[in-house]
Amino acid sequence: MKNLNKFLIFAMISFVLAACNNKKTDTVSDLDKLRNSNNRKSYPAVQMDSMQAVNSITKQKVQELLDLSTLYLSGNRDTEIDTVIYSQMQSYFHKPDTLTFKKLFRELDSLKVKSVKVNSLEVYKDVYKNDTLDYAKFNVEYFDDKNRSLGIFEKNAQYILQSAPVKFKKEFKFFFLNFYSNPLLKKDSTSVGVTK
Repeated sequence: MKNLNKFLIFAMISFVLAACNNKKTDTVSDLDKLRNSNNRKSYPAVQMDSMQAVNSITKQKVQELLDLSTLYLSGNRDTEIDTVIYSQMQSYFHKPDTLTFKKLFRELDSLKVKSVKVNSLEVYKDVYKNDTLDYAKFNVEYFDDKNRSLGIFEKNAQYILQSAPVKFKKEFKFFFLNFYSNPLLKKDSTSVGVTK
């Protein structure tokens, strides 16, 4: 009887372990996410608040661009894959030029950043000379090659949403105008002169 009980317990434990091992997770690795990320997607109007949608999309784009940047900087910067990564990064910008990534690369290089995490992001609008400008203010945490935190930094990015209608659907494309830049400073409304 004791042997039968031991056998049944052993059989049940083996069955549970076998069932646990058979579960396959369909998680996508970070490398696959980066390999397949680009700025060609257009986003349909979704069932969430428009500000929430813009906030979510902006956070996703900031994270993707920073991930591509750290991946690019970890390479030799002269191979074919580096060229592909760099062109993917350029696709996130409305009109990229040679200075587009200078400030970003300099900061990531100087701190020897290996990975980045966007902790919080807030989008807001600012009016400058009759123009409404869209900005994102976000906190990024930098990590080194041993996954130790190098600090949390507050950054800004200016973005634009361009209309891209497709067959009677209102859709748009997301582009950065400036990344890691300071918002335009407004001049004080008081004039220079004698104050009382």
